[in-house]
Amino acid sequence: MKILLNVVQIIVALGLVNVWVLRFGRKTAFRGGAGENLRGEFAAYGLPSWFVWLVGALKLSCAALFVAGIWFPKTVAPAAGVLIGLMLGALLMHLKVRDPLVRSVPAAFMLGMSIFLLWSSL
Repeated sequence: MKILLNVVQIIVALGLVNVWVLRFGRKTAFRGGAGENLRGEFAAYGLPSWFVWLVGALKLSCAALFVAGIWFPKTVAPAAGVLIGLMLGALLMHLKVRDPLVRSVPAAFMLGMSIFLLWSSL
């Protein structure tokens, strides 16, 4: 079970780094609204520009805590809890702008994996 948890932690961490570092300024099929990049996506949701940086800092912090959780398992539950809240918010934003359901798939998967990690670490 520990190996499975570590694998899921790494998958989630790499997914967050992929979106928030490697694809930050790029258009993807999953961007909300008419957003061409993450800043545009947050603008499409009607969120202030500073919110992009707050969410990014939280998500990258969660990624670091998931990796640290391989050696320090007590970091996993708080990271998963924060990420659950953020992914619920992401799903609500996709609903707000009436995105096609497919655009919510990555957030839904991240939410599911975060719930699994929280449940497993308690």
